[in-house]
Amino acid sequence: MAVVFNKDDMTFTLQAENYSYQMKADEKGVLRHTYFGRRIDCSDRSADYPCKEYGFSGQPSDAENDRSYSLDSILQEYPVSGTGDYRRTCLEGYNDETAGMLDLRYQSHQILKGKYSLKGLPALFANCEEECDTLIVTLKDRWSGVFADLYYAVFPQKNLLTRAVVIRNESGEAFVLTRAMSLCLDFPEAEKEIIHLPGCYAMERVPERMRLVRGVTSFSSRRGHSSHHENPSVILCDPGTDEDRGTCMAAVLVYSGGFVIEAEKTHTDSLRLIAGIDDHDLRWSLAPGASFTAPEVILAYSESGLGDLSRTLHKGIRENLISPYWSDRERPVVINNWEATYFDYDGEKLLRIAQEAFSFGAQMLVLDDGWFGERSDDTSSLGDWKVNEKKLGCTLRELACRLSDIGMQLGLWIEPEMISEDSDLYRSHPDWVLGHPGRGRIYSRGQLVLDITREDVRQYLKDSIDKIMAQADIYCLKWDMNRSICNLYSTARPGASQGELRHRYVLGLYELLDYVKERYPHLLLEGCSGGGGRFDAGILFYSPQIWCSDKTDPIDRVRIQTGTSLIYPVSSISAHVSQSPNHQTQRETPITARCYCAMQGAYGFEVDPSVLSAEEKAFLRKETAFYRENQGLIRNGAFYRLHSDELYSAWSFVSEDRKKALMILVFTAEKAVRQTVLIRLKGLHETALYRCGSEVHTGRYFMQEGLQWSGPEYLYESQKILIEMI
Repeated sequence: MAVVFNKDDMTFTLQAENYSYQMKADEKGVLRHTYFGRRIDCSDRSADYPCKEYGFSGQPSDAENDRSYSLDSILQEYPVSGTGDYRRTCLEGYNDETAGMLDLRYQSHQILKGKYSLKGLPALFANCEEECDTLIVTLKDRWSGVFADLYYAVFPQKNLLTRAVVIRNESGEAFVLTRAMSLCLDFPEAEKEIIHLPGCYAMERVPERMRLVRGVTSFSSRRGHSSHHENPSVILCDPGTDEDRGTCMAAVLVYSGGFVIEAEKTHTDSLRLIAGIDDHDLRWSLAPGASFTAPEVILAYSESGLGDLSRTLHKGIRENLISPYWSDRERPVVINNWEATYFDYDGEKLLRIAQEAFSFGAQMLVLDDGWFGERSDDTSSLGDWKVNEKKLGCTLRELACRLSDIGMQLGLWIEPEMISEDSDLYRSHPDWVLGHPGRGRIYSRGQLVLDITREDVRQYLKDSIDKIMAQADIYCLKWDMNRSICNLYSTARPGASQGELRHRYVLGLYELLDYVKERYPHLLLEGCSGGGGRFDAGILFYSPQIWCSDKTDPIDRVRIQTGTSLIYPVSSISAHVSQSPNHQTQRETPITARCYCAMQGAYGFEVDPSVLSAEEKAFLRKETAFYRENQGLIRNGAFYRLHSDELYSAWSFVSEDRKKALMILVFTAEKAVRQTVLIRLKGLHETALYRCGSEVHTGRYFMQEGLQWSGPEYLYESQKILIEMI
């Protein structure tokens, strides 16, 4: 078993191949965190960090006046408010008589084979019972019937650990949650750096690294979705940690709504990391017998640098989060018509685009915004999911059949969560909009948000999707969400429950996505939110790939995609060859850069084929064939970030058997004086012989001596190199 309990000292040891995680219930029943790091033997006991007397740190009542015992300095698994712990805590709430007065102590535990699941929430799954062990530790409030079930799942071969929490109210009165975090990690020392993935629209997930200072460092989203501006993930690392060396750990929240991640360097020079759903305005009423489930957090640990940490996460997400149907299945090469046409198209124009794109390797046309209602711009018709046959000049089935005659499949863009004021749906159901009816509407992109916390709204959307899917053979839905949520108010909910709205919105989204996933198991769902505004592990449970950013400029995309790869697998990054000059930046780039950057993900096209030269089309025909031949290597290969600075970026994919590697280099700037660029490969077998072009060397040679270029010879020069064992 990967979970070992020693009843003599009440210690739990969670064991993976490269880490151990320990905790113990002390003599008072407080669940202490004692160790998370390099694997140790189960018989080893990490030190119980001694309590010290600190001024103005109180004691719990059962410690009486023992000043050496204070929860303000003890490392804990799930700290709560009201105990004398003044650091950031995980659980807060009240009933009619108390406010923030909780004191959780060990009650019982269970050790189970297999992986737990979370009702209504996405989570990692085990492919077989032997792959994972589960520990459930139950804590109980000393003064009431409030329980916290702490869930742990150990994937020993994957070197992953997950955490989740279920809060239960077994008392005879209502209890209102105002904070329910999923994770607490207490470290005895705080000399660490933290990496997070901030950004903005069209420049998402550009890594920022900082030294933690005394106080609370907080990353969050209050936008109703995980957002372009922050990502629900962080990496803690020792100073000096780089791609290949150093100790680091990642925490990834499996959630798609507002969130908060807090790192507190405390008065004792310890470090507390807290992660969970956004608790802004949270007031979740737990009736007697009711429970609340906090979403899962994925933890990964490495002593071999950031690259190893990323590869651990990539493999776990690919194999234990993404739908098994798509995790190792070839993805279609798509052409999306958005940048080719925007709203200005008809069926004949779409077929011309599809015919030309098919000639250089596309397999599917994803029909973007404008095919429904009276939609000719972004001011109307969201919610009216009826095909505009007048605009298309044909039915959806006829369009799909003509695409099939070409050899192409049909996919559709859809934005189910939104509604336009100028729509039949709004005119029939104005009460279906989120927002207080007595206050002014808050618009964004000219649209409003449907109240998917309502069952009748969710049923309408399910029926609408079913009617669309019944009209033609549709192989892909690109599920978009083009605004953040504010002015949260539901006319269907009593006033006291408005504080549940943010989380219930996400639960409603997951119900819709789960419905589509279960009803259409072979459908390719692609996530999207104004590009990369909802790129998170929660969405990946339903969508094997996510449109990474609306910024399709390849030079900016290198930064966006490389930052994304710190946490998420390349197979989940939807990346397309775009036009030049680029529509967002007006930058002119060669077709090589646009094509090779798109190979850092699920490859496709965002281009009007009529603007491409014959030479560009011939190049795409050759390179798309190469991508399709090597898609398995790109999708499932070990990913290495070889170099990234202002001059150039390089990355590689190495097959699991280490027989084949693909290296891509993109010069992202130029200097007045050309300089020699040296790329040392990684992940090869040291003594095996490899062929690279006309050269044959050992893997050790390619990893030590590397490959050299004297470049760039021209602006944004790019190279693609295949290395194969002989």
